[in-house]
Amino acid sequence: MKFPTKQESEEIELSSRYWEENNRIEINSYFLINDNKSAFNETVSFILQGNLLISVRYKKLESFNTFTKKLLISPRDEVEFENAIKKMLEHVGEDVTREGLIDTPSRVRKAYEFMCSGYKQNPKEIIEKALFTSTNDEMVVLKDIEFYSQCEHHMLPIIGKAHIAYIPNGKVVGLSKIPRVVDVFARRLQIQEQLTEQICDALNEHLKPKGVAVMIDARHMCMEMRGVEKICSTTVTSAL
Repeated sequence: MKFPTKQESEEIELSSRYWEENNRIEINSYFLINDNKSAFNETVSFILQGNLLISVRYKKLESFNTFTKKLLISPRDEVEFENAIKKMLEHVGEDVTREGLIDTPSRVRKAYEFMCSGYKQNPKEIIEKALFTSTNDEMVVLKDIEFYSQCEHHMLPIIGKAHIAYIPNGKVVGLSKIPRVVDVFARRLQIQEQLTEQICDALNEHLKPKGVAVMIDARHMCMEMRGVEKICSTTVTSAL
């Protein structure tokens, strides 16, 4: 079987992207490639000959969904975010030109990109790449999984611990993956009740255990730093 070279594939005219010859069908198309923080088209050839379907590629290809997750925030979006932080600082009476605040908008943007990174993560991918066959049918318990989140009402910290138990149903998951699933949902704007349910639902859906239980014990800074100012009060939620 003859394969086109990279140069031959790229030189094919648009009118010749598809052709048949001697029981052979060849299609040339473009895929988006993310390389060195830039996006560009890469030619890929698909050849159907007899009962064989072969793809000819010259770089690593990714699905469109995977590719879009890696796209960086545009410089314009970054500037708009940082300008909003400057406006907020000015609103509370600060001088945004003073030494200590010159780089604050950029630092805040980077901090929020990390603290809200859960929106770009998928618990399915985390769990399913670390599933292992097991005959164990006794309860597995992970206690005191520390996390930080932010309440969606005031964007103030939620600081807590998650306690998670499940009964295997032919499969166990790598222990480190359970705290990672907690972080997927904790690193978003949240309310504790929803956070508890989302963790439980993700484990049920992708681990498929005989049973799962999630309990969260957390402090809410929106109740300590402002409002009722009840220092060290805790909230406990659970989901089955």
